[in-house]
Amino acid sequence: MRAGLVLAMALLLSACVRLIPESDGPRGPVTPAPPPVVTPPAPTGPAPTSALMAGVRPGPTVSGLGFAQSDAEAALRSFIESCPSLLRREDTTGLTQRSDWQAACDAAPGNVGRADTFFTTYFETAIVGSGEAFATGYFEPEIRASRTRRPGFETPVYALPSDLERGWTAEIPEAERTGRPPLGRRNMNGEFVRYYERSEIEDGALDGRVPVIAWAADPVELFFLQIQGSGRLRTPEGEVIRIGYAGQNGREYVGIGGVMRERGLLGEGPGKYPGSMQGIMAYIRDNPEEGRELMRLNKSWVFFRELTGDGPLGSLGIPVRRESSVAVDPRFVPYGAPVWLDLDRDEANGLWIAQDTGGAIKGANRFDTFWGAGEEARTIAGGMSGRGQALILLPKGAVERLNNR
Repeated sequence: MRAGLVLAMALLLSACVRLIPESDGPRGPVTPAPPPVVTPPAPTGPAPTSALMAGVRPGPTVSGLGFAQSDAEAALRSFIESCPSLLRREDTTGLTQRSDWQAACDAAPGNVGRADTFFTTYFETAIVGSGEAFATGYFEPEIRASRTRRPGFETPVYALPSDLERGWTAEIPEAERTGRPPLGRRNMNGEFVRYYERSEIEDGALDGRVPVIAWAADPVELFFLQIQGSGRLRTPEGEVIRIGYAGQNGREYVGIGGVMRERGLLGEGPGKYPGSMQGIMAYIRDNPEEGRELMRLNKSWVFFRELTGDGPLGSLGIPVRRESSVAVDPRFVPYGAPVWLDLDRDEANGLWIAQDTGGAIKGANRFDTFWGAGEEARTIAGGMSGRGQALILLPKGAVERLNNR
């Protein structure tokens, strides 16, 4: 989404950004598995940076998963939408080649109505690393806004600034200038400096200098829409404006849920708030001054673009779909690949298609499930924290080829 995004962030480097509840990691049951096809690094070594480093081994048969027909049909529709990308993009996981997907993509349109047979015919399962999954949720929020500034609509929804660029600030030594330069801007003296942070933008640093798509009624709702990375603006006249991630100011993302937890504000007991998105928002509304300063700890600011089409766009540039699209770390799961989740949250169980990513979606078996728009989606996504097992569905023959490397 969001290139879509949550709640992630530094998620903000993707098309999708979202609020991710902090976690100690997966704690789901571990199913004994056969020896790895690709040997993972020693426990004392560096953290895996790819599926091959994490270790890949065959999983159970697809036919034994027992997915529901409606679930398979929804996944098949999303898979069909992903196929042009699958056949064009290089798989950064190293698990597949573009040609591996050709047969499944050719057959997919003709198998609508027979999705269960399609997946059992063309796919096999693989377990990456331990297979222990941790899944959160994101959604497409809708907030009140106006095309024009008017009383009650005072918070700007900015488009991408023309002065946002990449470069090296003077304080970074030449020897440390490796990789992609950070985002920033040129000051009045032509020197490259870091871009304005959230507090500066809220105080008017961009006033009259950056295009405004619309004016939001509630800065708190806009804050969380930025974390999600895309959403809808509904005007008093009834117009619905769909917006998506266009860029970010390059400043540090701070998950305010983690800060609140450290301060003892979240949890159970008197005076504490639930550790969900709804709980965090309730605290901010109940404590406006403290809440404003809390939000300003997150220096990141997301810029938007107006979208057309029938859904928010994921990292593949295609719409993400409710209960079918999942955000992944593309180093561990091929974009467009089917994913099977078996979690302690039943509503998230079943087939998903990897169509998005996010800055907080890092590592093997880390997923962010998409729940669409509306209050139900908001409730499910805001409280989603599921643990269990994950299987990646790869074209038949891919795991055997890895075994013979």
